[in-house]
Amino acid sequence: MGDGCDTEGPTAFCNACGHAWYGEGEEGLHPGRVVSQYKDLYKVAVGNAEVLAEISGKLRHGAQSRRDYPAVGDHVLVDRTDDAGGHAIIHRILPRTSAFVRKDPGNAGEVQVVAANIDTVFLCMSLNRDFNLRRLERYLAIAWDSGATPVVVLTKADLCPEWEERMEEVRRTAPGVEVVLTSSFREEGWKPLAPYLGEGRTAAFLGSSGVGKSTMINRLLGEERIRTKAVREDDDRGRHATTRRELFLIPGGGAVIDTPGMRELGLESADLDRTFEEVQALAEQCRFKDCTHQDEPGCAVRRAVEEGELSRERLESWRKLKKEAKYDGLNARQIEQEKVRTMFAGFGGVKNARNYIKGKNKRK
Repeated sequence: MGDGCDTEGPTAFCNACGHAWYGEGEEGLHPGRVVSQYKDLYKVAVGNAEVLAEISGKLRHGAQSRRDYPAVGDHVLVDRTDDAGGHAIIHRILPRTSAFVRKDPGNAGEVQVVAANIDTVFLCMSLNRDFNLRRLERYLAIAWDSGATPVVVLTKADLCPEWEERMEEVRRTAPGVEVVLTSSFREEGWKPLAPYLGEGRTAAFLGSSGVGKSTMINRLLGEERIRTKAVREDDDRGRHATTRRELFLIPGGGAVIDTPGMRELGLESADLDRTFEEVQALAEQCRFKDCTHQDEPGCAVRRAVEEGELSRERLESWRKLKKEAKYDGLNARQIEQEKVRTMFAGFGGVKNARNYIKGKNKRK
């Protein structure tokens, strides 16, 4: 956030996470960070304390959407450092460097920020039955769009003899993304994550239930702060232990955010071009700029599949996520309407298609 700042030093400094803010100060307000949320109340770390806070009337009145409300990970300015005399008031949300968003379950068509100001997002996938490259592509699309840097974390390495082959598969699926191998069953299994953490840095753990996210965070914290549940023996899947997003401060510096799982994150925001860089590069060589890579002549993407340069599974996954990003968040009726509009796009719309059919019937 200090990019391009001409000031000699920070005007606000959060002791809770080591974050320095270079910007216009406000007299009487204290920098803090949102560590959890309870409906309309927020727990904010201020200095060495935590206070319960609510947003000011001015902030609420000026909010144009749910994006303008505080989220876990937000740096904020509050009016007090303890709440002995009542709830603290959040007067300002400082600029975000990154944000994960999802469709707001309570407001159709709106999105809300799930977590903010994340530097690194650990995309966790276990090397047992949870291993799924297509799901990883989905995670990557959401992570790249958030503004955070994704790192693939393969867990439960001790349960997979063929871990080297699977790591290579991941590298082909996520070109340019760093991949680390961990084991949450070992006390020192978190050490490969240490280089991505430190003073002033925040990481988030995302992945399916049961892959070891909460266990790994407990290892980083040095204590059992997060409740974990046993993995079911019949399918190696875990039950959801985390019920809300929460930020934890790491003793050695920095912070981590635990989440209830990726199921709550849709594709309202997804960077498919970054996730499928090789598809995008090939698409630029197609004869037509709006090529759908279906049956158009001169399609470089289809040619790459035929020549073995691009896997058919990779292309099908790109198509599936493209379609999901378009339809995600719509109800059944809206999806059907969108399908009809897409179906008759070549006629210039449904109305023109109807006129065409009527005219054709008259000529019979």
